[in-house]
Amino acid sequence: MDFLFQTWHWSITGFLIAMIMLTLNYFGKVFGMSSNLRTLCTIAGADKFADFFKFDVKSQYWNLMVILGAMIGGFVAVHFMSNPSNVSINPQTIAQLQAMGIDAPNGKLLPDHLFGNDVFQSPKMIFILLIGGLLIGFGSRYAGGCTSGHAIAGMSNLQRQSLKAVIGFFVGGLLMTHFIFPLIF
Repeated sequence: MDFLFQTWHWSITGFLIAMIMLTLNYFGKVFGMSSNLRTLCTIAGADKFADFFKFDVKSQYWNLMVILGAMIGGFVAVHFMSNPSNVSINPQTIAQLQAMGIDAPNGKLLPDHLFGNDVFQSPKMIFILLIGGLLIGFGSRYAGGCTSGHAIAGMSNLQRQSLKAVIGFFVGGLLMTHFIFPLIF
């Protein structure tokens, strides 16, 4: 029973994601988180100001369940499945983070310095979050979808533009991790 309350192996979660994608494909649905933001903006009335938000919003109501599921899943993961005993972080990674002033996770999956509530007390961190959010929003609109939409849905449908987007996501992530992140911290 301990299996249910610790982080799951990638092969199990990968299999579950594949089953969800097959089910969505069977019903003719396309998965992606950024499309939910478009739906929420349309519901809020953004269609009166921009043509991008003029679409059949009712056809996307099912996808709003993804947001609800992500919130419930996040709550369950943090409160009931946050035993990272089967997650090992490379000691070199821990040393690199400590050199930047970021504490080791110390038995948690994420360091408090980056993901704790104290982040909201630092003007620098709030600024980083705001700029990061704007860049993510711009990037997902420019790429025609977000990482989940392209990497999970688009790649499973063998879409060429998703392959290009995922390559761009990885290159951007590598550049951020190795060059920009150390400059910020």
